[in-house]
Amino acid sequence: MKFTKKNQTTIAKDWETLYNAAKAVVNPKRISAQMCSGGVGAAVLSAKGNVYTGVCIDTDCSLGMCAERNAISTMITNDEFAIQMVVAVDKNGQVLPPCGACREFMMQLHNANEIQVLVDNAGTVVPLSALMPHSYS
Repeated sequence: MKFTKKNQTTIAKDWETLYNAAKAVVNPKRISAQMCSGGVGAAVLSAKGNVYTGVCIDTDCSLGMCAERNAISTMITNDEFAIQMVVAVDKNGQVLPPCGACREFMMQLHNANEIQVLVDNAGTVVPLSALMPHSYS
């Protein structure tokens, strides 16, 4: 994964750290006949500078959880409530933009307009507000 903006070395390192953290937790496994997990990993960088990770949990009855919401839930469990950056990757290292449910979940945070999202392996970063121009909130 390459980031080419010369004047954003620190930001590029943050994205590399998040990408690697998300990829490190990807570990697809079957939990039961109705449930599997780990096909997608996500990492969020909190406003306090901490990295939280999560994996997707997929169920036959659609009560699973995406990796992004899992990582955010872990962040919230640790008394942090603001995200700087978020990335999700699949088992092949492909960056995945967040689904609509994850976008809306993030929009509910008080700092939603500040959240930056990595949307592809070319290093394209967009503000969450660009992905959710007409959100519920």
